[in-house]
Amino acid sequence: MPTSEDTAVQPVRRRPLRWMMGRWRDQPGGRRLLLTEAVAWLAYARIALVAVSFRKLAARFGVVRVAGTPAPVKPALTQQEAVQAREVGWAVTRAAKYVPFRAVCLPQAIAAKAMLDRRRVASVMHFGVARHDGAPMDAHAWLDAGDIEVTGFPIRPDFVEVVCFE
Repeated sequence: MPTSEDTAVQPVRRRPLRWMMGRWRDQPGGRRLLLTEAVAWLAYARIALVAVSFRKLAARFGVVRVAGTPAPVKPALTQQEAVQAREVGWAVTRAAKYVPFRAVCLPQAIAAKAMLDRRRVASVMHFGVARHDGAPMDAHAWLDAGDIEVTGFPIRPDFVEVVCFE
């Protein structure tokens, strides 16, 4: 029977990059390229978030839709686009676990959006906040393509979307 120590939340341990490289070699060629691209875009996103103002970055994310305006109908993805969206989501979230820097929700969303834009797959990047009494506000970014949850899912129910980029 599990003890309370077994069920306690454990800190996330990052595996070393060499461990990822071993797993990378086990992947088929197409997935290797996808993982390599995801690492490059995550690094680009991380550097851009440090070096460039958010206003300039946001101008590259797409058309802005502020919360409260009617959401456009999500375009239906073709079967190939849906597969690409799932694969990009897999690659970005997998690579984010092993890069030697913090790649949380925002760099992941930026990287996945760039990868999907390159493939001409329509996606929407969402920004949301959650406020708690007496605690600092939490922020979160997530990306979807059609009905595919690409990065940042599941979303806590207390997050409210503030803005999105299409």
